[in-house]
Amino acid sequence: MARVFSPVLFLCVFISLFLSSSAQTCRSYSFSSNRQFSSCNDLPVLDSFIHWTYDESSQTLQIAYRHTKVSSSSWVAWAINPSSTGMIGSQALVAYQLSNGTAFAYTSPVTSYSTSLAPGSLSFTVSNLSATYVNEEMTIFATLQLPNNSTTLNQLWQVGPLEGDTPSTHLTSGDNVKSKGTLNLLSGGATTTGSSIRRRRNVHGVLNAVSWGTLMPLGAIIARYLKVFKSADPAWFYLHVACQTSAYIVGVAGWATGIKLGSDSSGIVHRAHRNIGIVLFCLGTLQVFALLLRPKKDHKYRFYWNIYHHSIGYSVIILSVVNIFKGFDILDLDNENWKRAYIGIIAFLGFNALLLEAITWKIVLKRRSRNSEKSHHGANGVNGYGARSQQV
Repeated sequence: MARVFSPVLFLCVFISLFLSSSAQTCRSYSFSSNRQFSSCNDLPVLDSFIHWTYDESSQTLQIAYRHTKVSSSSWVAWAINPSSTGMIGSQALVAYQLSNGTAFAYTSPVTSYSTSLAPGSLSFTVSNLSATYVNEEMTIFATLQLPNNSTTLNQLWQVGPLEGDTPSTHLTSGDNVKSKGTLNLLSGGATTTGSSIRRRRNVHGVLNAVSWGTLMPLGAIIARYLKVFKSADPAWFYLHVACQTSAYIVGVAGWATGIKLGSDSSGIVHRAHRNIGIVLFCLGTLQVFALLLRPKKDHKYRFYWNIYHHSIGYSVIILSVVNIFKGFDILDLDNENWKRAYIGIIAFLGFNALLLEAITWKIVLKRRSRNSEKSHHGANGVNGYGARSQQV
């Protein structure tokens, strides 16, 4: 028993040591140049780390920004933004490997979303700027003269492709839009704004999936199929109105969160998703007005109102489903269960719609056949009575 237990114990210890050593952290890292820094932080995305030493008396900050798992055909950047948390106004340190194999580092102020990271002076003094590239790891070293007694920095970090020896645009999805936050130089604490934005994006997605993507088609199914059953009249109408009104209210909340997300994610534009959302909001609002302007059944304009109401309603449902799947692609979900769950909901609604379509058509055809027989028998009865009267 002991002979079996000893190898197993040794194997477990070996695996735990291997896993702990393979999970790289900034505190276990040693610079080859024997440089040392008083603090460090493991950045949450893009395989990056920031090391620093802050001299409060002189307000100087020595940093080493490390970006691992980066190819020689990519650029990396670390920046601080003295005025906001966004990209515009950030003061960047950029590095990449030139075609001759030399690691090149320079400063670049970001003044627009279409920046090509051209070299330029920053709003504060930078000295001792250099970079190294070894084993797919780019490291930027620099000394910064911080402005305005700053001890909490708005930091951003990024990676993107090179075109020759020129930086090109980075991705605007996934971890590339989560790579920003704050860094406290005194406590060593760091937060990321990406998690907050991601949470709001998830709320935006859930609100729209429930409203436009679920309640709206459910309301249409209620109106189309339940009204065929005489016992469901007028209950089907109130159910339909309640379902569509709830869908519109929740959908407006989802639309508002999308507007807020757009304003908080400057420079990141998903045009197709945004434009479809605007169209959905407009069409949904028209449907609300359609309820207020609904003419009576015997009104001469009721036929045209039905065309208007049905065409807009089905357009909203189709566009909603399309836009929700576009939203799933934008979220770039690691867990596909949300997407699968919504596919299951749509499949369930679609199956029930097909089933009810067949049932209601059967009912309608039976009624037509019954009404036709009644009218036929009624006509025969009139003719027979007339003939008997003439004979008498």
